[in-house]
Amino acid sequence: MKPDRSSSGSRARGLGRLAGPGALIIGMLILAGCGGGDSSPSASGASAMSQVSANAQANAQSNAQSHPASQQPYTDPVAYSPNATDGLPASQVAEKAAVMHYQWTSGKTTVNYTTTTGHLIASDANGNPEATMSYVAYTAPSANGAPRPVTFFYNGGPGSSSIWLRLGSFAPTRVATPDPLLTNWPNYPIVNNEQSLIDTTDMVFIDPPGTGLSEAILPNTNQTYWGSDPDVNVMRDFIERYLNVNNRGSSPIYLYGESYGTPRTDMLALALESAGVHLTGIVLQSSILNYFADAIEATAIENSTAGLALDTDTLAGYFPGYAEVAAYFNQVSPAPVDQGLYALQMSLFVTAEYPRFQKYSQTWVLSQLGIPAALGTPVVPNSATLASWQWPSSLTQQALQGYFSINSFGVSLLPGYTIGRYDGRVSLPDSDPRLQNDGDPSDILISQPFTTALATQLPQYLGYSAPNATFMPLNDNIINVWNFSHEGQPLPDTLPDLLAAITLNPQLKVLSENGFHDLATPFFNTEKQLARLQTVPSLNPNLQVSFHQGGHMIYLDDVARPQMKRDLVSYFDGRPVPFALSLWTLPPPWRDESPAGTPTAVAQTAQ
Repeated sequence: MKPDRSSSGSRARGLGRLAGPGALIIGMLILAGCGGGDSSPSASGASAMSQVSANAQANAQSNAQSHPASQQPYTDPVAYSPNATDGLPASQVAEKAAVMHYQWTSGKTTVNYTTTTGHLIASDANGNPEATMSYVAYTAPSANGAPRPVTFFYNGGPGSSSIWLRLGSFAPTRVATPDPLLTNWPNYPIVNNEQSLIDTTDMVFIDPPGTGLSEAILPNTNQTYWGSDPDVNVMRDFIERYLNVNNRGSSPIYLYGESYGTPRTDMLALALESAGVHLTGIVLQSSILNYFADAIEATAIENSTAGLALDTDTLAGYFPGYAEVAAYFNQVSPAPVDQGLYALQMSLFVTAEYPRFQKYSQTWVLSQLGIPAALGTPVVPNSATLASWQWPSSLTQQALQGYFSINSFGVSLLPGYTIGRYDGRVSLPDSDPRLQNDGDPSDILISQPFTTALATQLPQYLGYSAPNATFMPLNDNIINVWNFSHEGQPLPDTLPDLLAAITLNPQLKVLSENGFHDLATPFFNTEKQLARLQTVPSLNPNLQVSFHQGGHMIYLDDVARPQMKRDLVSYFDGRPVPFALSLWTLPPPWRDESPAGTPTAVAQTAQ
């Protein structure tokens, strides 16, 4: 099946014209966000290397030609541990790194760049060491004598290392996936990344404690940092250390977070601004900025019906993204001529139908969690109601039934198939044996190929090896015990943090990037959360919101990635991003949401 035609611009053009009772025990968190998956295997350099194709290794080398300067590989003897109760004695840690030199080309542009792979020590304000943090930095000389920007990248989870962004997005080399297909899985080559940002900004990819090869320093243990607030503090301290060690205090400083990395970014921006580190901008990709506004996440994490407070907002917020996926699978009639305009149509539809959706919202949320009868008899629309929605939504009866089924829409849209959560366009027959170990086809798309590629990149291209440790791409132990509490609430609502950061730094540039086919952090949910900033009198933030075809990891899409590069270059240059929405062209927030300066309360009752 082929996707409908796309345009990231029409969404902006269209919107620019319109100015429960009873506790639940849920056995498993359904997390919004990693950018990597819920069951990624770990991989060490020695054990996984044999899985990498010779073609991938050749591409990694031939597309990153060595700079004449001498290479400085490094063998790290430390036995890093990702376990919750482990930490390293301060005597065992060192700020050492492998330093390698390469050349990147794209068209007529050539950049000589350096990779630095190793560890820096994050310390608190009193100089007490907290953690030794693994990172990979890509840096290049200034072309005009002015300090180059430096951008700090991280994934989410919580519990994810940064390999998904580093190997998939804007580093000088990337893993070339056939997204949204699984052709030649799992043997994807490592190639020169023509859409790298190395010509625009230096990049530092960070692994939080317990991920990658990062570990706490005693008396701290890894679990010390497995919570919203301590995580932000140690990330702040790492960034301050990197800036100091590398004399980058005069550089324009940016943050780039994906998935759970977006609430982390809101909190981290405020923490850095409060510490005197002034940011130039932040990028929020595939956002979940307020966990209360996603009742699936809130209910799963809280294990109670308190998370259902904004259930209708959630049902309505997921619908436009689901509809875009349905259009990809030819479940929209007539077929949309433009993804952006269809997104606008769907946002108007769900806004108009919001009062009718309220009747079905609790059943819908619980169905996505696999427990539709948890509060009694499930309530779903009858055939007449579904028929009345066909014309205004353009969705087929099958697509509407799939969304409002007592089963997850991931298995109901296409009977006999499971569609991806991170990218709804990726699908597998239910009989595919790979689904027995990982229920998300879009996670299967990348998990093994990326961890396999990492095993080659560390010792060869990056010149770094750690023979006594195993790199941890995604640490499930972190996900299972993470303390989400923030600002006196059990879950993070980070719009107040974002507002506070903008208040401290009114010039802060904010770019929100969204994938039309992301069913983990749907784009319409993000629009509605950012729109809460409209409730602040006289606020005029430098906010731009862009949209592209693709899923949670938008950059995997070969159409979206060049568009993202174009948008990011405009953003870094201080120019408007083509067709992006501003604060006042976003649809207004839901009426039952708190103002931007007020954290959402778990006891709030949806209207």
